[in-house]
Amino acid sequence: MGYVFFLKGLEMLKRIGLVLVIVLVSWGYQAIHPPPPKICGSPGGPPITAPRIKLRDGRHLAYKEYGVPLGVAKYKIIYVHAFGSCRHHTVVATTLSQEAIEELGVYIVGFDRPGYGESDPDPKRTMKSLALDIEELADQLGLGSKFYVIGFSMGGQAIWGCLKFIPNRLAGAGLIAPVINYWWPSFPKNLSTEAYYQQPPQDQWALRVAHYLPWLTYWWNTQKFFPASSVIASNPQTLSPQDMEIMKKLFSASGPDMKTYMAKQQGEFESLHRDMMIGFGSWEFDPVDDLKNPFPNNEGSVHIWQGDEDRLVPVMLQRYIASKIPWIHYHELSGAGHLFPLASGINEAMMKVFLTGQK
Repeated sequence: MGYVFFLKGLEMLKRIGLVLVIVLVSWGYQAIHPPPPKICGSPGGPPITAPRIKLRDGRHLAYKEYGVPLGVAKYKIIYVHAFGSCRHHTVVATTLSQEAIEELGVYIVGFDRPGYGESDPDPKRTMKSLALDIEELADQLGLGSKFYVIGFSMGGQAIWGCLKFIPNRLAGAGLIAPVINYWWPSFPKNLSTEAYYQQPPQDQWALRVAHYLPWLTYWWNTQKFFPASSVIASNPQTLSPQDMEIMKKLFSASGPDMKTYMAKQQGEFESLHRDMMIGFGSWEFDPVDDLKNPFPNNEGSVHIWQGDEDRLVPVMLQRYIASKIPWIHYHELSGAGHLFPLASGINEAMMKVFLTGQK
């Protein structure tokens, strides 16, 4: 009789064990698989409020125009926004005075990168596909055969893609504190390692996951066991003293930036996490080794601006890039952090150098 009870108990334990395994597998699957994005204009999704173009694959790209009318513009610029931002954060336009805009005769269009703001997500996004999106935006808006591109922070990475995949369309290119991929093969191992370990430990792990285990990026940045990306968490340790001052002035002048929520309204995976997987993944090219001068006859120019106290983008790697690509005009700003484009007067000076060569 006792033996029968023992067998029944063993069978019950097996069933309980099986249920626990199923529960754990189900939990694990849900934990590492992000929820579907809330597509703008879809049932339950955010409304469509911006003008949009329809791309070659059926996706939509939202944009916002700044500056003088396109028809009278002397300079036509496409701006690529930073991590966690959107078309409303076109800093090269929003920080320029109306007088400077008219003096330069500049037209600027900012757009929501795929998955941000009101642009449809692109699960197949690559450095090349984003460059082609930019080219298609220029063509559909009628910017002409040549146009300028400029990107800030993570948006600066897109400019490397433009230099690689659509160089014949560029009149000039600007990279403002462009985020660096530590895994570019051209970096000396000791240099990239030193720069990598200057980051907070939590960011070292977040980038390792994005590079080596991209399928875990969503889980890593939403789990509560370990600290995730300090950038996503808006940790102030990523800000330099100058950055802190800039943030205080902006906050006191206008309060919290509600448009930041709009940037990721379709979900963080196809915006923030996709950015991390691409920005720190394996690229189709190495900017140091694989780019050619798009302006061999000096008919245009390529510029990098970098703060020497930037805590997000190591200045030592930016200096290395500039030393290896002789046709890049490198501008290092003393005492500047990562947010220097938001400082008063900086963008006007940068735009004059970028467009006219005036120092």
